[in-house]
Amino acid sequence: MALLEIRDLSVRYGEIEALHGVSLAVEAGQVVTLLGSNGAGKSTTLRAISGLARPARGDILFDGASISGRKPEEIVRRGIAHVPEGRRVFPGLTVKENIMLGGSNRRASATELSREADAMFDLFPDIRPFSSKLGWTLSGGQLQMVAVARGLMARPRLLLLDEPSLGLAPVIVQAVFRIIAEIRRRGTTVLLVEQNARMGLSVADHGYVLETGRLVLGGKPDELWNNEAIRAAYLGGLTAAAG
Repeated sequence: MALLEIRDLSVRYGEIEALHGVSLAVEAGQVVTLLGSNGAGKSTTLRAISGLARPARGDILFDGASISGRKPEEIVRRGIAHVPEGRRVFPGLTVKENIMLGGSNRRASATELSREADAMFDLFPDIRPFSSKLGWTLSGGQLQMVAVARGLMARPRLLLLDEPSLGLAPVIVQAVFRIIAEIRRRGTTVLLVEQNARMGLSVADHGYVLETGRLVLGGKPDELWNNEAIRAAYLGGLTAAAG
């Protein structure tokens, strides 16, 4: 049984149907990448999973139980953390305080959360020197690492990552994807929305391609990347696109 299963999912924003009958599965321990051009429905898929967008039709199963239409805080408690596009770090809090906020859904003492936040710097050594700095002083790449660390503080079984490389310099992108690979190695399942097709597929066990709200392709990363027709039709522009 898949850890996450989406069945015939449709999501509407007013009169606009952003997703049309999408079905996909994510196995425990995998990194699965969602690819597609701007407006394809990738971010909407993550928002529906995390409860930020209400499905118009279909179902979302997590560990065999329906979470469709559940409140975001309940979905977090069940073991799903969502790191949205744009980082959204609190500028007036320190790096460590921002990271600790990720554990606010858990029944843990401040001392325990502080200890776990310190341990996060082993996974994110680039931001360790900034632990006491305010969020607004960090670079884009550092903010992205803080946002991912904050998501991991919820101890999720499934981590939803939306465009983690967007706007980052290539050397920082490499660092972010090394962290994603390490997160997988530590046993957390990852559903990744990524505008950089090559990087997204490089860490994935499986990939899906969305086009105008519909799932049009799915397969192993090498199958998607090495098929020239598929790459030209669906992946060629993804290094510059977002959605």
